Amino acid sequence: MLHTFFSRLLKVLAAILGLLLIGFVVLKLVYNSPVPSGESGPAADDLAQQMLDAMHHEAFSEAKEIHWVFRDTNHYKWYLQKHQVLVSWEDYQVLLQTKTPEQSSAYHQEVVLTGKAKDKAIAYAVKNFNNDSFWLVAPYKVFDPGTKRELVKEAGQQQLLVTYTSGGSTPGDSYLWQLNDQNLPIAMKMWVSIIPFDGLEAQWLNWQMTSGGFLLPEQRQIMGVNIPVSKVKVVP
Repeated sequence: MLHTFFSRLLKVLAAILGLLLIGFVVLKLVYNSPVPSGESGPAADDLAQQMLDAMHHEAFSEAKEIHWVFRDTNHYKWYLQKHQVLVSWEDYQVLLQTKTPEQSSAYHQEVVLTGKAKDKAIAYAVKNFNNDSFWLVAPYKVFDPGTKRELVKEAGQQQLLVTYTSGGSTPGDSYLWQLNDQNLPIAMKMWVSIIPFDGLEAQWLNWQMTSGGFLLPEQRQIMGVNIPVSKVKVVP
């Protein structure tokens, strides 16, 4: 009986793995488009600026704090004017200096960390802040240092291709932004090193005015699945 049970279990697992493999291959075939070519220069920069204006970028640049949670695990208090972020997870806290991470301080259960433990905590904070803040405010980062902007025409529409040639945790990633009639970004296609599918699309939905006077989306989705950004609070 035991042998029969394990035999059936192995067959079920093999079937599940087979379905997962088929699904992966199908997605790879669907999302296997190359990065589109565009034209850099004033026209691309102008479209990027129109997108920023539509989101009220000036108010964003003047905000004091943005708080949010990612994956119900990483908690952030971003002090934009001070270039600091308080990153909290489990029993850890890092006061991350975004421009000089090596000067950050780290704590475990309110005890100051030093040496390798400190370095490990800071590295976690840097990597996760880079990813989690991108999902929070990616459209506001189109003029970050190391970015390249190109104007791409697809299906008669002008779209904005942004490539991060340096900085962050994964330099070389590219994002193609689709804008609506009000120049708000509503979707982006991604060519990123951590995702095996080229041209996978994420949607940015239900843009709302924050208390800081700039816009943020209520939802971000990939294939109908919400990106886990929650408890967003803006302190103007």
